[in-house]
Amino acid sequence: MDSNQFRESYLQFFEARGHTRVHSSSLVPADPTLLFVNAGMVQFKDVFLGLEKRPYSRATSSQKCMRVAGKHNDFETVGRDGTHHTFFEMLGNFSFGDYFKADAIPFAWEYLTRVLDLPADRMYPTVYTDDDEAAALWAKVKGIPESQVIRLGEKDNFWAMGDTGPCGPCSEIHLDRSGTCRWGHGDCLPNCECGRWVELWNLVFMQFNRDADGVMTPLPRPSIDTGAGLDRILAVLQGTESNYDTDIFAPPLRVVAELRGAPYVEAAPEGFSYRVIADHSRAAAFLIADGILPANEGHGYVLRRVLRRAIRHGHLLGFREPFMAQTVAAVAEVMGQSYPELVDQAGFIRRVVVQEEERFLQTLDAGTERLQVLFADLESRGERIVPGRETFKLYDTFGFPLDITRDMAEERGLTVDEVAYNQAMAEQQQRARAAQRFGLDELAERYRPLDLPPTTFLGYETLAADGVVQTIMRAGEMVSQAATGDEVEVVLDRTPFYGEAGGQVGDTGELVGPAGRVEVTDTRRPLPDLVVHRGRVTEGAIQAGQTVRASVTEGRRLDIARNHTATHLLQKALQEVLGPHAQQRGSLVAPDRLRFDFTHLESMTPAQISQVAHRVNAVIRENRPVTASRTTYADAVARGAMALFGEKYGDEVRLIEVEGYSRELCGGTHLHHTGQIGMFDIASEGSIGAGLRRIEAVTGRGAEEWVERQLTTLEAVAEALETTPDHAAAKVQTLVSDLRQARKEVETLQRQLARRGIDALLEQAQDLAGLRVLAARVAAADANAMREMTDWLRDKLGNAVVVLGAVIDDKPLLVAAATPDAVARGIHVGKLIRPVAQVVGGGGGGRPDIAQAGGQDPARLDEALAQVAGLVDGQLSG
Repeated sequence: MDSNQFRESYLQFFEARGHTRVHSSSLVPADPTLLFVNAGMVQFKDVFLGLEKRPYSRATSSQKCMRVAGKHNDFETVGRDGTHHTFFEMLGNFSFGDYFKADAIPFAWEYLTRVLDLPADRMYPTVYTDDDEAAALWAKVKGIPESQVIRLGEKDNFWAMGDTGPCGPCSEIHLDRSGTCRWGHGDCLPNCECGRWVELWNLVFMQFNRDADGVMTPLPRPSIDTGAGLDRILAVLQGTESNYDTDIFAPPLRVVAELRGAPYVEAAPEGFSYRVIADHSRAAAFLIADGILPANEGHGYVLRRVLRRAIRHGHLLGFREPFMAQTVAAVAEVMGQSYPELVDQAGFIRRVVVQEEERFLQTLDAGTERLQVLFADLESRGERIVPGRETFKLYDTFGFPLDITRDMAEERGLTVDEVAYNQAMAEQQQRARAAQRFGLDELAERYRPLDLPPTTFLGYETLAADGVVQTIMRAGEMVSQAATGDEVEVVLDRTPFYGEAGGQVGDTGELVGPAGRVEVTDTRRPLPDLVVHRGRVTEGAIQAGQTVRASVTEGRRLDIARNHTATHLLQKALQEVLGPHAQQRGSLVAPDRLRFDFTHLESMTPAQISQVAHRVNAVIRENRPVTASRTTYADAVARGAMALFGEKYGDEVRLIEVEGYSRELCGGTHLHHTGQIGMFDIASEGSIGAGLRRIEAVTGRGAEEWVERQLTTLEAVAEALETTPDHAAAKVQTLVSDLRQARKEVETLQRQLARRGIDALLEQAQDLAGLRVLAARVAAADANAMREMTDWLRDKLGNAVVVLGAVIDDKPLLVAAATPDAVARGIHVGKLIRPVAQVVGGGGGGRPDIAQAGGQDPARLDEALAQVAGLVDGQLSG
């Protein structure tokens, strides 16, 4: 079987036995305790815990997984053997309180022996040390005495998803490859790591839930979680001990071999780099297809590490130009059949990889040079430990992930002080967290201990309703009543007010009681089911326990709804124009505007911006119905609903549908028809980070005001230009053209004046051991003019070093150049200019023959230039 046939064979086997085929979930889990999905059961965690119900009690899947963090972390092992990977597929069959051990064990044995036809006499089951039930079942199924069933301890035969969560004893099935221990041990059991055994199957008998204190509570219904690594079984089926010799890895390995001009040889030293590139290419393809972009934290940091480690191994193989786009694209040759997103998003995946590779290659040589200098310094002092803070500085400055530094250190027989590295990283993260704390955190901490009942939200159906005051906060303290002038926070048992969430701002309005009135200026949701009204008592007093009339400001809510519904139209239009990779990464829905952050690698062109706006306005003019409904998450996704990246959804979700156009999971407030939006305009589009763009747009009344401001500005410009608005653009173009021409004429005159001063400068040059050295202050308009002057002087002087300084825009600027003869004698102006720049409070550098630097203190420019001759003399004598 090839990989696609094997995967389909497994899924069909269990479908025939009453299991529902479930598509792999995203690599990014809804579970906040995990960075990535690391097992097939992750998407079913809440089902195992009894928190979620599905329309089936048996399931089968081939789940995309990553093991690069936490308890399950294979990152450092990748490439060193033939079985560990960053990304892999976990085949699974699951029972949610349906069948248990008595069925799971025969299912596994039947598939392995009858469907795959693997040799029964070479497969050995293991069970948890005190799991007598499983041992007895295996003895019956395999036809062996129970005493021959291998029992192992918690390390080998007790499975847990993480430190907390579902867990239970397990039974593994191992294939004996050779019959003897490769290390010569007489008691070689399946937990021996000699390479004799390969684990094919892991039956987890999910019986417990482990909490943060390590306490295990029986699950409501014992269940089955099977994990069977596709790569390992595939290697057995295809007759190889290395997963890298299977058809899955053939395409990326072929590309590496073609680019290098040398075949992949497993035992060769460079085989390690081939395997790293092949594995990391697969991981990168799937991560990007799931919406992850390179970043300096979280999921994006893992992708960056994966790509940069592969790039570095390409560097070791001699690649000096970008190559990863080709190896990543090759992944889809085999896997695209089962994972069409690899094909559908091939162009976007390629662009992400190319952009990241080009960025890293710019710093790889500089970082490597810096690291080699550090290593040499340590070795000269007889030290073998690379300081952790220096390692962190390399990461912070050059983007060198720890694992690359660690690999390079190992090649020199050195080790990295990872404790100090992690401490430096933690300090930086703490500083970042301290700078990013929001008031909402404090609000949550204020209300969490009160254990208030959930607020019933009525705002989808009405803008006014009666509610009972549950509590009143004044200056952070709970009070029984508040009077005129008090700033308060009020919690009701039920309210039409929408609390800020999902990017939508909170409502404003008023609370009117029997003896007082509160003007609500903001509404927050510090806890998922608690709504807090913030405002000021403007009349009389309000008391806990009173019934008040809560009324939302209608016009403002309608403006917010216009912007929220328009946000859904915008996301759909962006995907139509730019591609499916344009996924939401953040938003703001306010009454006066909307802001939408999305994934895209380059600036949108004016034509694309216009296309998006036209599509949105077309849907507005069509006045399509907008409906909200409740359904299951699985049903909504099956119907094509868009879900937010990384968002956790319950089993029941709210689906907003614009008839015939878009479906999106959303808890916000919306219009009933798109025509109520009125009009839509994109005010701006720009970058907010690598691979992230932001659109600011306006609708309805906000759009009218924005258009009026643009027209007023255009009329003012036309008046200043003494023309009409229709001809303003042409008049501006003429003026700009005239200005450019005038600037060119000025630059020409400046160059002519500079040339006239060359002779005077030449007279300032001094002779140092046969080398002409000139360090002088000049008048120049910009750095280009200074470089031209430097070239003229260098050519006139012959065998020379020239350093010029000027004050431009109140800042000192230095430019240096050396002739080839001077470089041959040991001159390196890139190094020479650094101490010169330090005198003026700056820095710089460059090549041996040309360099540039800047500074902060123009008053010390002459003092800096006076250092040049001595520094040249030092380089000549050094």
